[in-house]
Parts: sequence; structure tokens; C-alpha cells
Amino acid sequence: MTRITTRSTSRRKFLSAALRAAGLGLAAPAVVRSGALAAAEGASANDRVGVGFIGVGGMGSGHLGGYARDGRFPAVAVCDVDASKREAASRSVGAHCGAHNDYRELLDRKDVDAVVISVPDHWHALAAVHACEAGKDVYCEKPLSLTVRQARAMADAARRYGRIFQTGSQQRSSGEFLKACELVRSGRIGRVHTVHVGVWGTSRPCNLPAEETPPGLDWDRWIGPAPWRPFNRALHPFNWRAFREYSGGMMTDWGAHHLDIAQWGLGRDATGPVEVFPPGETVPSPVDPPQGQHVTYRYADGVIVRCGETGANGVQFIGEGGRITVNRGYFHADPEEAAAEPLGPGDLRLYQSPGHHEDWRRCIATRARPVADVEIGARSVTVCHLGNMAIWLGRKLQWDPSKEEIVGDPEASRWLDRPMRAPYHL
Repeated sequence: MTRITTRSTSRRKFLSAALRAAGLGLAAPAVVRSGALAAAEGASANDRVGVGFIGVGGMGSGHLGGYARDGRFPAVAVCDVDASKREAASRSVGAHCGAHNDYRELLDRKDVDAVVISVPDHWHALAAVHACEAGKDVYCEKPLSLTVRQARAMADAARRYGRIFQTGSQQRSSGEFLKACELVRSGRIGRVHTVHVGVWGTSRPCNLPAEETPPGLDWDRWIGPAPWRPFNRALHPFNWRAFREYSGGMMTDWGAHHLDIAQWGLGRDATGPVEVFPPGETVPSPVDPPQGQHVTYRYADGVIVRCGETGANGVQFIGEGGRITVNRGYFHADPEEAAAEPLGPGDLRLYQSPGHHEDWRRCIATRARPVADVEIGARSVTVCHLGNMAIWLGRKLQWDPSKEEIVGDPEASRWLDRPMRAPYHL
């Protein structure tokens, strides 16, 4: 459980203990607000689910724009360590929107019922676990976490405190990916033996020189739990993804999309591979590897997932009877007959999301789990992290997905988590 000693965190700890003493299970879903299902038109103040935005640059700005004028889910507070972004976001919403430099102040607000987290990856776990402890439902950008252990802590916190938690892997809410995964899992291309995934590129250690910190940027808070280093403009606001202290590079950035779809299409949302091979290792498969082969995974039943350049740069499922390739705005079946007939009563149908944000909205009302539930996000990002570890160490890893442990390699096991800079810790 995350602890950064503050008055607000201590107060939440006291309240949690009091609820347990009274016999109220915090793991049970919270009571749905009386007006959570109300339509946007004419919703009263008591019907609304107030949303706080932690991080309002890049994706956070886009999320804010989508919610700012929603009468059911109004934006009531924003938080960002960059004063210019924070103030601009608050102004864009209106005078009623609070602005904070410390997200824990936002979590203490009674008018915040749910949060959207769009900060750099190294901050995801702390912000999300604190939000769950504070009784807030969560939408957290992908990749879910910086490490495997952080992902597990986030999933456990969501369950412990009964929170609705949507991972921002929005391809699960797109029709072409739903169609592809339903057809694959319904057997339209026969038994799948290989999946090609358009993902490559890892992160590297940060060795950037010091530069002057821009006015209005709380750099110490931006660094947060990561190792301390001086400001450099290559890190803020966008290029931090290239550096290992803050992200896993494209393996986690795009892997959280495409490897997530591979997991979905294979029906592996609750598990993962058993072996992970670094670039250059030959892993037998009935088909040739993709161009620029990067990382390869083997699952317990022998299915191979290979990362590299696919024809459509998306996800290609290869079965004994054909191939289905899917990417954003692209779908192709070979042979065409594999997708010609609509799915029938005997075929497998997957959860159909009404849209990634709308799905989260509805699940907050019904307390059902969303299409990219935190457990799904944790399992998918774990696949990405394992690929990075195989690259960094240059050797094959054996993985036990039931125990979430690396088998027989203590050095590799140390990469399952990272120490946090004091006073931050999970």
C-alpha cells in the first residue's frame, strides 16, 4: 500500500480503519450515487460525477476537452506541475474548476468522484493507488505502470477499495479490433500458432546534461519517485518516453496497445507467456519472422508472438486456415471468407464497448468492470516489461504467469520493480 506521509493520507488511513472496525468491507463495490445514471440533459448537482484531471498536457489535455462540457461528468479540478499548463487548463473549463500543483490536494476534494491520470509513466502507480485509497474511480493512461510490481499494486488497490478502473488502451473500444478478436477466437482461421505484432524499440538510461528549469515548473515534483536529475528540455513535456527512468520506450508505449490486442485475441487476459526471447534468438514457427524481428514470446500451448514490422504495422493473427490483420482503421482477412459471414449464435462474442470514455462512465454507474479493466492492463503491460527485460539483459527469460515470477534468474527478477526516491514508496 502506498504511503507518503501527509495529513490527508493519514486521514484516509484513519477512515479506512474505522470502516473496517465497523464491519464494512472496502473490497466491495461502493454504493452507486443516486444520479449516476442520469442523462446529461438537466442533471442536477447531486447527479453529477465530478472528475479531476491529474496531468493536463498531451493526452491529459485531450481527455479534459472531452469531459469539460459533459453535464454528467463535469471537470471540477485539474492538477499539473507545470503552472502554465495547469492555469490554461483551469481557464478552459471555467471559474468553477480548481487548479492544484499536488494531486493529493485534488484527491482530498469532496467534489472529485473520479480521476483521469495522464502523467508520465513513473508517476502512474502512486497517483492511481492514492486515488483508490481516497475512494475515487480511475481512468489511467497506458502503459499502466513503470514496472511489473507496480502494475500488480495498482490492480490490487482497485480491488481492495472497490474502484472502477479503466486502462487507457482504447483499441479495445474500436470496432476493427473487436471484430478481429471475435473472429480469431471463434475459429475462423483455425488454430492460431503465431501472432506478429508491430512493436519495437526500448528505452535507454538517461544521461542528459543539466539545463535551466523553466519558470513555473515544479521539477522536483515532476521527478517524484524517479532518481533525481537536473532538468533537460528533452524530458519535458514529451520525450521522457525514450528514457528508462520514466518509461519503457516503444515496447511499453505501443506494446500496451498491440500486445494488449494479441492477448485479447488469444484469450490470455488473465495470464501471459512462459518464455521471452531477446532479439536475435531463433524461435521455430510455421511462418517466417517479421522484418526487423525484435522480441519473441512463447505461451504454454506453444503459440508464438513475435514483435517486428508487420505488413500493416498492427497485429496479425496467423492460423492453420488463414490470417487476420488489424490496425487502427484497417482490417484484412485472408482468405476473405474468414470474415464474410457474420458471427452466429454459436460463435464467441466479446464485450462491446460503447467508446472508451463512455464505457468508463457507464461502469462507474453500474459498478461493472470496463473493457480495459485494471487487471487486463496489468497483465498486458507485464508482457511489455518482460520484453524490455529480455532486451536489457540479452537473454531468454522464463516466466510463471500464475505466480508472476521470473523462474531461476535472480538478476532478472530485480527488474520486476525499481526503488523509489525517498519519501515515495509503494
